[in-house]
Amino acid sequence: MNLTISGHHLEVTPALRSYVTTKLDRITRHFDQVVDIRVLLTVEKQKEKERRQRAECKIHVKGNDMFAESSHEDLYAALDELVDKLDRQVGKHKTRLQDHHHDAPKRVM
Repeated sequence: MNLTISGHHLEVTPALRSYVTTKLDRITRHFDQVVDIRVLLTVEKQKEKERRQRAECKIHVKGNDMFAESSHEDLYAALDELVDKLDRQVGKHKTRLQDHHHDAPKRVM
């Protein structure tokens, strides 16, 4: 699994990097076929303080690409919302991949 964490108008500190990796471990624990994860953390230059910190994530899993974004006044809260959204998307993808069709029992004549 490739993990890329980058910041826009923001320095990605080791504490922030470890927080992102621990949160994303939840997704890889639920679905192990994750190929690539790209996280972009930005601080927007808006006048209002609310929804200024923004987190985006693109996940490439076997057979699908997923994208989620979240913005909040606190970057850690934005990351929490982002991981919740991605966890729901990965859960839906996992249930779609599972085969729910059962073969009919063969009749013995």
